[in-house]
Amino acid sequence: MKTLTRFSNRLMERYLPDPYIFVIILTLLVFLLGIGLTESSPLDMVTYWGDGFWGLLAFTMQMVVVLLAGHVLASSPPIKRLLSKLAGTVKTAGGAIILVTVVALIANWINWGFGLVIGALFAKEIARKVTTVDYRLLIASAYSGFIIWHGGLAGSIPLSIATVDHPFQDIMGVVPTSETLFSTYNLVIVLALLVTVPILNRLMMPKPEDTFTVDPKLLEDEVVVEKPSTITPASRMEDSYILSILIGAIGIVYLVWHFSTRGFDLNLNIVNTLFFILGILFHGTPRNYLAAVATAVKTTSGIIIQFPFYAGIMGMMVTSGLAGVMSQAFVSISNEYTFHLFTFYAAGLVNFFVPSGGGQWAVQAPIMLQAASELGVSYSKTAMAIAWGDAWTNMIQPFWALPALAIAGLKAKDIMGYCVFVLILSGIVISIGLFFF
Repeated sequence: MKTLTRFSNRLMERYLPDPYIFVIILTLLVFLLGIGLTESSPLDMVTYWGDGFWGLLAFTMQMVVVLLAGHVLASSPPIKRLLSKLAGTVKTAGGAIILVTVVALIANWINWGFGLVIGALFAKEIARKVTTVDYRLLIASAYSGFIIWHGGLAGSIPLSIATVDHPFQDIMGVVPTSETLFSTYNLVIVLALLVTVPILNRLMMPKPEDTFTVDPKLLEDEVVVEKPSTITPASRMEDSYILSILIGAIGIVYLVWHFSTRGFDLNLNIVNTLFFILGILFHGTPRNYLAAVATAVKTTSGIIIQFPFYAGIMGMMVTSGLAGVMSQAFVSISNEYTFHLFTFYAAGLVNFFVPSGGGQWAVQAPIMLQAASELGVSYSKTAMAIAWGDAWTNMIQPFWALPALAIAGLKAKDIMGYCVFVLILSGIVISIGLFFF
């Protein structure tokens, strides 16, 4: 295993470009495929790209905020003490890898936005305590927890089809989560990943001479709070605990109302609100909070610059019909026994170019649900096969790794050598779950 991972890491370090270059290459590839496999002209593809370029603007801002607010919250004194205490429970490199993986898997099962940030921040804290652990593998282990998100409580596809008046209700009706998230096959997949992914990550630990460690001092996020030279009414307000408590109280009341009236609806906006309010309260004063924001904002540049390009790719994939062509290719070789398996593989392929669960469902659902009807197979399992395919190839798609990489201060090529093996293992586990259960 160590030999294989060493080879994989060296391969990625040599050939995997920066995620910005990666998204440009994907853009050009989809442009050429759209011309070659659909009836779209070069001008059509350019138009689709331009029309879609800002299609993820709201989502981009949500991701910037989840990264920013999560980072700010983690730098607050109470959370730093908590993370430090949890990190202090492990003393060995192997224990660190397993603990980070388990925490990341559970956190992502609860909510993917929460899991992405918490997993990376926890891994970073452990790196400060366990200086013998391989830092790249530690961050890869934190990111590997993301594999489980679409089979968890915040899975966008199963939650969408469980909602009245969803776009495909006329075809499949309203599908309760008992037939998707809490079905036997999905629970088997989730439990199997909870057991096998931590073991795999532990087995990938490099030899001592190949271990990549960082100086713990470099992991410190130093928040510089500049005090004014003279005391003024304005500076007193900036140092006021009362203002933070008042605005925090409003936020807490809203969160209590939200969960009491809407149940455990931990959507991305609620995660952001939770991070925001706790960050304000835990930093104490507006001055301390704004200083933490100024430090954290530096980590958001990758998301800001790259997400519009992925929106352009999605525009080309969807409007040209290229995503449908790819999906139909897998449908054409399926039968009633292999359909869900090939649906999973098709979704994994499409996810490279449409890295959005909701967007992918909108593209693939019409084709896959029609095929499911013709073959007489389960609609709910078809939806979950697409959901798991969307989660699966995220392991080697830098799009979703950007928040973790920004927090860790690493590049995609630093962790993708390890993530390749998580992709292989999870592909086997999910395939077995969909085919045999």
